[in-house]
Amino acid sequence: MRLLSTNSDGEFSLTEFIDDSGADQEEVAFKDMIEKTGRDKLGYGKLQFCKERAASDHLDYFWVDTCCIDKSSSTELSEAINSMFRWYREAAKCYVYLSDVSTSGSIQIGPPSQLTWEAAFQQSRWFTRGWTLQELLAPASVEFYSTDGKLLGDKTLMVRVLQEITGISGRALPVQGDPLSGFSVDERLSWAAGRKTKRTEDAAYSLLGIFDIHMPLIYGEGKDKAMARLRREMQSLQGEGSRSGIAHSYNGPVFNGAISGRYVIPGPQATGGTMNFNFGGDGQR
Repeated sequence: MRLLSTNSDGEFSLTEFIDDSGADQEEVAFKDMIEKTGRDKLGYGKLQFCKERAASDHLDYFWVDTCCIDKSSSTELSEAINSMFRWYREAAKCYVYLSDVSTSGSIQIGPPSQLTWEAAFQQSRWFTRGWTLQELLAPASVEFYSTDGKLLGDKTLMVRVLQEITGISGRALPVQGDPLSGFSVDERLSWAAGRKTKRTEDAAYSLLGIFDIHMPLIYGEGKDKAMARLRREMQSLQGEGSRSGIAHSYNGPVFNGAISGRYVIPGPQATGGTMNFNFGGDGQR
């Protein structure tokens, strides 16, 4: 929000108050890209780094959320947030540029010594931000780089340390890991616990892709209402899944005579679902 005050000359002055989760004012914004400004911002170094990495990996295009979304357009912002998880999932690579992790001072040749950067890596602000959770989970390839451009490792090789830092199950991190739908709602919510977002509602909006939810953004509704809407969408999808399961054609065995027990429902629409049955001697179900 913005508040008015008066300065020493009696003139009005506007001051904006935000929940600061990082130096966003130092990030290159969409407006900077249009106006060809922002070269003096700290975040410009991240763009330079991404340009060089993309060229090295023979990628013609790269995407940075801070400057590739026109956040002044509510329509574009809503579309981007509802699509972001899919964009990350379909990306050839995701580069994580850690501005607060440095390998400088290391004199050995080859990969940087863990003793140089491991402590800083574990305490990096990147692991405390709400939006970076999907950046870690969605892409098949996630590479971590220090502020001096040194490769620290990738998601596949660093599963154990990433699990220790984030509390995320190691089964959710590898490229061939378990689908997120296989983890309970509570477990997935626990992965976001303690993470912070600049706008309170983003605590819910940053989880849309992790729960495969699409819903409109209503900035100003507050975190509690945004989370309540997210949960209602989850419940709605669960209800649709149940109804879909009932309507799905039955591919199981046909029983003759009296029998009871449990049978795992086959078919791509069922994930670990079971059916209780108790068939009478007349064969009715």
